[in-house]
Amino acid sequence: LAKTMARKVERALVNTYGPDSMPTVEDIQDVVENVLIENRKSRIAKNYIIYRHQRAMARSAKDYPFEVYDRVPYRILYEVLRWNMDHNCSSVTELNKTITSGNFPALVKESEKRYNDEIRLAAEKILSGIGKTRMIIIAGPSSSGKTTTTIKLAEHLKKEKIGLKTINVDNYFFDLSKHPKDEFGDYDYETPEALDMDLINRHLVDLLNGKAVKTPHYDFKTGKRKLNVHEMKLGKRELLLMDSLHGLHEKMTGSVEESSKFSVYIETLSQFKTGDGSMMRWSDNRLLRRMCRDKDHRNLKPAQTIAHWHYVRRSELKYIIPFIAGVDYIINTAMPYELPLFKNRLSRYVSDCVRKYRNDPKRLDASIRSGRLNELLGPIKAIRDDSCVPSDSLVREFIGGSRYRY
Repeated sequence: LAKTMARKVERALVNTYGPDSMPTVEDIQDVVENVLIENRKSRIAKNYIIYRHQRAMARSAKDYPFEVYDRVPYRILYEVLRWNMDHNCSSVTELNKTITSGNFPALVKESEKRYNDEIRLAAEKILSGIGKTRMIIIAGPSSSGKTTTTIKLAEHLKKEKIGLKTINVDNYFFDLSKHPKDEFGDYDYETPEALDMDLINRHLVDLLNGKAVKTPHYDFKTGKRKLNVHEMKLGKRELLLMDSLHGLHEKMTGSVEESSKFSVYIETLSQFKTGDGSMMRWSDNRLLRRMCRDKDHRNLKPAQTIAHWHYVRRSELKYIIPFIAGVDYIINTAMPYELPLFKNRLSRYVSDCVRKYRNDPKRLDASIRSGRLNELLGPIKAIRDDSCVPSDSLVREFIGGSRYRY
């Protein structure tokens, strides 16, 4: 029986993440639960769920509970958790008390300060290498806040009279019609192969050699790009800056010497205890962000975003996570205060997704994620008034109202 269930779990994992990816332990355990339930092994499933919960509670009973995975350094996770605990935002209970006591605006202010301090330190490190550094790479998984971080980093360097020219990699997507579809008619544009790598590298070489180029423009609503639209050239005291989901992928900047690159990795290193005692997954934090942005700015319904997310995770596990160890600097973009904002904006959509995908065996990943998001948001108090969130906040990239243009 164990072998039979294991084979079914393996098939479900391959169907969801592909044969070449490496799902996290938590991802695998989610699938195990669903396979057991679908195969009417209710007693085993119940014991398995209890076991997972007991393990989560044991971890949360420690003074500083955390989970280390996806090769992110222990020290950073420890510092994030300590900061959250010191600011009373490390759990649903603490966050709700902060809201009830009227201290939510103060939490917003402190969270923004922490994030901006990290960007300032990254800028100082870049400035210390001026002379050999020619290119800055901002990389990280979907909805980690790369664009806002890039803009803010540029502002710091500008104060030292170092200019930046950003090459927008999103404009190098091939036309959506050229991408293969899956059985649901969904496009997999999360892979590096969805980008015109040859054109990117030609433009990188030309720019670093002082030549002018004309980059394409990609329209997300139509799924089409136009060539030779945005003229671009580096000045004497300018660095080339790349903000890209796949900025660390070797083929993305293979034409540029390693010694001339400075890489910054962006991730939502959330160390937040959910209602059941487990730690919120970083990818769930980013999924909520992307649901907001897709709904308001990319003409996609939240259900579509959740259904497509398994492509996002598969690509991250294969093309992004393996390169973290070699980066020069890591910035945590998780904002503890953003969850109450998402509760107000997305709660009903998440509930709809739970009902929509609950009994669809072909949408296993969407069912698991929507159920988990529903449980995450359920006990959190909603915040409807976002006026305390500054106009230059990273969170504005996803909820709207930013002074930056994206």
